[in-house]
Amino acid sequence: MVLLTFSVLVRLFSLRSKLARAGEIDPAYFSIYQGKAEPEQSAKLARNFTNLYEAPVLFYVCCVSAISVNTTGLPFFLLAWAYVAARAIHTYIHTGSNKIWPRVYAYFSSWLILLSMWALLAIRVITSE
Repeated sequence: MVLLTFSVLVRLFSLRSKLARAGEIDPAYFSIYQGKAEPEQSAKLARNFTNLYEAPVLFYVCCVSAISVNTTGLPFFLLAWAYVAARAIHTYIHTGSNKIWPRVYAYFSSWLILLSMWALLAIRVITSE
């Protein structure tokens, strides 16, 4: 997840720099995000970057919690990687074609996986000795 987040950040910074150098956006726009709207591709990357600081925070907390109470294992590991894959697919769609239904399916799938991770953690904590 960290690499995914940083890759979106690098792409966003690179694109915004390119747009500013080309005169397609006024760098002053970024001081208070007002004025002529940001170009679509840059706006999609910015929104996706913001997304990567919303639900994934719950993913990080779940992973750290599982490690701290020693409840990790293959099922948790597989769910964690499935979550990262779902978020990567969501990012690919969101910052690319941005087709709404495939994007919604990827996003909703990531939430179901995250909920499963929390359920597994809760079950393991409740049933541990």
